[in-house]
Amino acid sequence: MSSIQRLTPSKSKRKFRLALLWERAVALVASLNYLLVLFDLTYLPLRDFWLHGEVQLLSFDIGPVSFSGLPLEVPLPPITQWYDPIKGIQPYRDTEQYLDKVDELKAEIDATNLRTKLRSLQSPEVTQLLEDLRQRSVEMIETNPFQLANKTGDLEKIKNKMREHIANDEDSAKEAFIEFWSQANLTAKDPENELEFFNEEIRPLIQANYYRPIGETGDFVDYFGLVDFPFFLIFLTDFLGRTWFISRQRTGVSWLDAMLWRWYDIFFLIPLWRWLRIIPVTIRLDQAKLVDMSAIQKQARQGFVAEIAGDMTQVVVIQIINELQSSIRQGEIANFLQQREVRPYIDLNETDEVAALTKIMVQMTVNQVFPAIRTDIEDLLRHNVDKILNQSQAYQGLERVPGVETIRNQLTEQLVHQITQALYDGLDAAIADDPVGDQILQRLIRHLGEAYGSQMQTQKTLDEIQYLLNAFLEEVKVNYVERLSQEDLEDILDQTRAIRQKRQV
Repeated sequence: MSSIQRLTPSKSKRKFRLALLWERAVALVASLNYLLVLFDLTYLPLRDFWLHGEVQLLSFDIGPVSFSGLPLEVPLPPITQWYDPIKGIQPYRDTEQYLDKVDELKAEIDATNLRTKLRSLQSPEVTQLLEDLRQRSVEMIETNPFQLANKTGDLEKIKNKMREHIANDEDSAKEAFIEFWSQANLTAKDPENELEFFNEEIRPLIQANYYRPIGETGDFVDYFGLVDFPFFLIFLTDFLGRTWFISRQRTGVSWLDAMLWRWYDIFFLIPLWRWLRIIPVTIRLDQAKLVDMSAIQKQARQGFVAEIAGDMTQVVVIQIINELQSSIRQGEIANFLQQREVRPYIDLNETDEVAALTKIMVQMTVNQVFPAIRTDIEDLLRHNVDKILNQSQAYQGLERVPGVETIRNQLTEQLVHQITQALYDGLDAAIADDPVGDQILQRLIRHLGEAYGSQMQTQKTLDEIQYLLNAFLEEVKVNYVERLSQEDLEDILDQTRAIRQKRQV
């Protein structure tokens, strides 16, 4: 038995290490899949970058002021050649043929120069190519082949750049292209410089255009599902195996319950809203101890608790106040007072708690409170006696007699001392052990409650009390309950965290 006990911890540790390795492997695969999902979601908006590998730094366009920025070239592998087929992207036939014609024109000009040793554009081939380019330029502007790829903005850039290059703002874009692809323009300017302008400014914008067919579902053709399918098989196998083991290890947990337990893994299995996979990816990275998400979880949990606590506090307190208001409106106060007179009072410990509490308060007043405030009481009494004497006309007449002021002061001091002492002696006698006095006090308290109860049962008093209580509760709801805010609950959470930190210290 002892050898079995020694082997158990090692097996447990080995099992834990294997589980952690599997957890980390799946977490890394999930992270890779999510990076691929993000790349797919951003591929079309960033395709121009993947195509040309160029970024415009500090570019801006504010009203009439624009700055194209500083070009920064980034060496990239031929990503568009690899990924365009996955997105169903094909070269747009018309724009591709347009660029091919430009290449043919350059090749023909170079060949003519080699044959004639002159810069001549009068050959029939060059003339035919320029005519073809003029026609294609007009067709490109009229038909807008960039619309399908949602790149109409690129066409506008092409038109603006061509008008600026021709330096005639009054001409339309069609006229600018016709003039650009004319023998007169190419002869007046260096053909190599003109073609260099086209290749640097116009060609990248035309080259970025593409055609994307529409499938039978009415959406654009997209084969990313085939790329995502192997990941789907991995996640499905992990999900089924993990939930099956959970259902076997947990008592009373069915396989379906375990699937609901791991609800966040379902985002790996649906082909929609793939960006939501950030939820299971984050959870798995935390479970695999590759990323520490405890701080974020704590803040999210506290924010969730604060929101729920605020709603629950308002609902519960308002519900209680509404119940109290409903009871008041239905005359529950009158029913309580009537039942109190006929219903016998049940004493659980043979002690009158009200009388005992009253006696304790009086005893505390005599022994601790009264000695501390006796001087203040005497000063108050002395002030009131002096005030009464000063207001007496008889005393004002005697005040002029010699010796009356001294007598008055002596009498005042004796009177104040006697009143204070009498008050103290009366309270001291009240707390002395006196069974008869205790009975009288109990009877006084009981009769006092009965007198208040009988007076409150009068219709006028009862109606007024019900109205005032109902109005008071309504003001409590408006001024306190419904004004609970997130800041109040955040303060409570801050106090809770401070208390926990003190306990840990």
